[in-house]
Amino acid sequence: MTTGEDPGAEVLRRVFLCRVVEPGDEVGGRWVREFGVGEVVRRLREGAEALPEVSEVRWAGLVARARRAQPERDLAVARAAGARFVGPHDTEWPRQLDDLGDARPIGLWVRGRPSLRMWALRSVAVVGARACTEYGTHAAATLAAGLAERGWVVVSGGAYGIDGAAHRGALAARGATVAVLACGVDRPYPRGHTALIERIAEQGLVVGELPPGDHPTPSRFILRNRVIAALTRGTVVVEAACRSGSLATARAAQRLGRFTMGVPGPVTSTLSAGVHELLRGEAVLVTDAAEIVELVGDMGELAPPRRGPVLPRDLLEPAARAVLAALPGNRAASVEEIALGTPTTRDEAIARLYELRALGYVERHDDGWKLTRQAVMSVRTGRGPS
Repeated sequence: MTTGEDPGAEVLRRVFLCRVVEPGDEVGGRWVREFGVGEVVRRLREGAEALPEVSEVRWAGLVARARRAQPERDLAVARAAGARFVGPHDTEWPRQLDDLGDARPIGLWVRGRPSLRMWALRSVAVVGARACTEYGTHAAATLAAGLAERGWVVVSGGAYGIDGAAHRGALAARGATVAVLACGVDRPYPRGHTALIERIAEQGLVVGELPPGDHPTPSRFILRNRVIAALTRGTVVVEAACRSGSLATARAAQRLGRFTMGVPGPVTSTLSAGVHELLRGEAVLVTDAAEIVELVGDMGELAPPRRGPVLPRDLLEPAARAVLAALPGNRAASVEEIALGTPTTRDEAIARLYELRALGYVERHDDGWKLTRQAVMSVRTGRGPS
């Protein structure tokens, strides 16, 4: 945009281009970068002098689209639906989308009150299979709720399966969530998620590249995924077959230098095969929100270490543990027999036996020593003798 130019004119031109150029079209992105929005719009409207890197047939198709474009009407329809247009010239524009280069969106349509730029600064994508299992649904919802509780924004695509579970998990935790659609933000898709997407628009944000009323296509879903990857600090894939579209989001995240994570599933599940393939590469295995935040968060936001339970006998001195381990479980044993089963002397064994007796682990039986009933039970239950 030229200095001193009316910002409204820039908005109208970009809205015009959103109707003419498909999302992710790198040729169109190069036109905008090299010639400027104004010149690209002028040539498309006049239809005479073709822009470079395009065939005559394709240029004719773009010009035909340009003749039907009505940017003022698109803005009016968006306003009626509670949506606004956000372009690279706006303060609300998330600068990380610029990492897409010539594939950067010409602009975004946004429904919802929060600032997209502010929310994107602390966001994580949770994506995965549409035809998911109960395990996948539970994992996605739990991860999203945990992220929301830690103040992170959960971004997904609003689709059935993992996407819907992630959105619902964040909403259930009264957290923030963003749905990035492959259609107009005034046309919720899939239809079965209309209520969910409306709730997201009220409590969070609904975002899309396509102008109002536009419908999704298979290619638009794939191209939408690059926006999810670029918008967030990292992408978590929960259940994905080897041909899952959600893997496109992960691959885009890897190309952009974002963190890529995967939630493992059963090795026999084809719905987790794509995730496992990711994990064999550069993706990081995660199992809960704390592990995700450890990767994408600030320095010092570490996940707690995973350890088994600490048993009372773990707190004994090594010599006392050795003596305790040398005692038979079903009978009394002499000091000599116990000492032979440990790397210690007879006198040291006696000293440790009296120590263990004071702690309730052993008792005297004539000239021998035997485990107490409570000590035997502690081996089975993990609890110490009372």
